[in-house]
Amino acid sequence: MAGYKHIKADLKKISDPDKANHLARFFKTGKGEYGEGDVFWGITVPEQRAIAKMHTDASLDDIKKLLHDPVHECRLTALLILVQQYSKSSGDAQKNIAEFYLSNAEKINNWDLVDLTASKILGHYLFDKDRAILYKLAESTSLWEQRIAVVST
Repeated sequence: MAGYKHIKADLKKISDPDKANHLARFFKTGKGEYGEGDVFWGITVPEQRAIAKMHTDASLDDIKKLLHDPVHECRLTALLILVQQYSKSSGDAQKNIAEFYLSNAEKINNWDLVDLTASKILGHYLFDKDRAILYKLAESTSLWEQRIAVVST
């Protein structure tokens, strides 16, 4: 089982400073912009998906460390691992993953992080359950929690 440091090292190996500069502009990381302060390493989503597939056995502790990392690609890779784990589980395991997702929602703070994961985890989980949490998220002052509510449906 590979841990946080190993997954982060795998990502760092394929970082591309030129792509990082482009992504920082694309994701509006400048002062006052929606992605202000976000750090990019310049790793494409297909590359992150490949790394996520290599580390589907990561623990929730390691996923949480990745999700709380300042590097955007670490956060997305953490969420892609979580999507993989959710899709291969059922019952209580899916419930635990959905609850983990919600408890870390403040780190799901850009449109790609939400759009690539909310429907696959929270939306799927809540399909046949009480969806009151979606109303709470929709009423949040956080743009990203509002987006999680919308994309989950």
